[in-house]
Amino acid sequence: MDLETLSGGGSLVPVISITDYNYNLPYEKIAKFPLSPRDQSKLLVWKNGRISESIFHNLYEYIPENALLVFNNTRVIRARMIFQKPSGAQIEIFCLEPEVPADYAEVFAQTQSCIWRCLIGNAKRWKGGKLGKAASGAWLTAEWMESQGETHSVRFEWDNPDLTFADMLEACGELPIPPYLNRKTEESDRETYQTIYSKIKGSVAAPTAGLHFTEAVFQSLKKKNIDLEELTLHVGAGTFKPVKSETLAGHVMHTEYFSVKKATVEQLIDKSGRVFAVGTTSVRSLESLYYIGEMLAKKPDINPEELSVSQWQACSEDSGRMPANDALKNILNRLERKKSDTLEAHTQILIAPGYDFKIVNGIITNFHQPKSTLLLLISAFVKGKWRDIYDYASARGFRFLSYGDSSLLFF
Repeated sequence: MDLETLSGGGSLVPVISITDYNYNLPYEKIAKFPLSPRDQSKLLVWKNGRISESIFHNLYEYIPENALLVFNNTRVIRARMIFQKPSGAQIEIFCLEPEVPADYAEVFAQTQSCIWRCLIGNAKRWKGGKLGKAASGAWLTAEWMESQGETHSVRFEWDNPDLTFADMLEACGELPIPPYLNRKTEESDRETYQTIYSKIKGSVAAPTAGLHFTEAVFQSLKKKNIDLEELTLHVGAGTFKPVKSETLAGHVMHTEYFSVKKATVEQLIDKSGRVFAVGTTSVRSLESLYYIGEMLAKKPDINPEELSVSQWQACSEDSGRMPANDALKNILNRLERKKSDTLEAHTQILIAPGYDFKIVNGIITNFHQPKSTLLLLISAFVKGKWRDIYDYASARGFRFLSYGDSSLLFF
């Protein structure tokens, strides 16, 4: 495989032309709404290079006994707010991640003001000053503070101390369904664009692989002694960002917050070799744990804010030699020393062809956009056979993208 060295040295990344990860996706193959019930969606199974199909309700037939399924329990927030200027111009503010306070739980509990990193639509029409709108017994204002590239810091203030920022979003915000659905958010999306196990508010996009799960599916998995664990990764808008550079080396991956419980790390060690990630966000979180464990081997008392996996960390020449369970044990040791139940970190990891998977043995995932980092991740997992899988799905009438059908991929 051809490799190229990134500026800064120490990292060799595969020379990948993004045009090699393009495919024809007719608009009519994009699912605009989910099936009902959720678990009646199609399920493509890829194992040992062979493809079969079923329905998602029968997932338990394919997951081996005593395996571990890991879910992302994040919950999508009503991150999109529309403000109207006296002139009639509409300004869209899309909340990406909190800045002050930076903690998700704290920012949603604020009762007077907070600052978010945002995208701003129709920004040219916002020429300073505050925008305001009525919001369930309060007046909410937005003030544009500063810009950093495509994103902007916005201060929100409201005049009712009995209401939290979570209340403000609930009253003023709109659930941000994916732009490729090419339609407005409908009332039904408030339920169908959340997994039934979503708990922790913070995402601006759903971990869509989990949208197929129902209580019936969970019961059938438990009857087969399949363990279920959760982690949290707050999905950012970058998940929809296409790769626009000619080669992958020119793409800047988005950074996302994630957290994993100590009990989950213990299960990952116990179930080594039988770990199935539900969705690409779970994959990125689980694989990031390995590199966190490597960091801790070199610097056990590293500051919490330094627990961040960089985009090309997996490509470092001195990385990847440690056994996965040793890396996970380093995390357990840190949590025990800190008397903490949860690891909190950030990841910018980009998983692409040539990547050596450390933790994940199987993936449950939907069918992703052409030229996307998600498709690159899938290609890495199936050792370049992604086109066989996608050609089969297209020919057999599978539905694509967020509200579409699902696949189960074995390493």
